[in-house]
Amino acid sequence: MKLELRKLELRDLTAIERIERESYPTPWSRSMFAGELAKPSSLSLGAFDPESKELVGYLVISRYVDAWHVMNLAVTDAYRRRGVARTLLDQLFEVTAADERRGYTLEVRVSNDKAISLYERLGFRSRGLRRGYYTDNREDALIMWRDARLTT
Repeated sequence: MKLELRKLELRDLTAIERIERESYPTPWSRSMFAGELAKPSSLSLGAFDPESKELVGYLVISRYVDAWHVMNLAVTDAYRRRGVARTLLDQLFEVTAADERRGYTLEVRVSNDKAISLYERLGFRSRGLRRGYYTDNREDALIMWRDARLTT
C-alpha cells in the first residue's frame, strides 16, 4: 500500500483524536498529543492516504538516553492489517538509523497478539512485564526491546 509519511502537526490533532478514540479504551487527550508534538525530544509521524489525504495512522516516539520509546501507535479501523503500522515503524528505524546508541522499546497489552506478532517480526523481543499497566482493566503490558543495530 502506498502511503504519504510526514511529521504530524497541530492541524492534525482532530484526525489523531478520531483514530485514538476508535483504537483505545483509554485514549490520550488532545493536550497530551499537543505536548508530544511540541516536545523537542519527540518524533511524531503520520501516514496519510495519498488520494484522500486522510490521516490513517500515526506513531509517537520519545527519545531517552538509551532508547527510543514508542509511546503511541494507532491505525484507523479501515486501514488495519494493510501494512500501515509496519510502514510507520520502518520509517522510524530509517529516520533514527544514525543513532546507534539508542535501541527501541514499547509496551503492548499481553492480549494484543497481532501487535506482538508485528513487533516480533520487526526484531522486538519480550524483556519483561508491567503488571496492571493499563488503567481501563488493569491488564499487564509486555515490555519489548529492539537492538539499535538490528536491520529488518
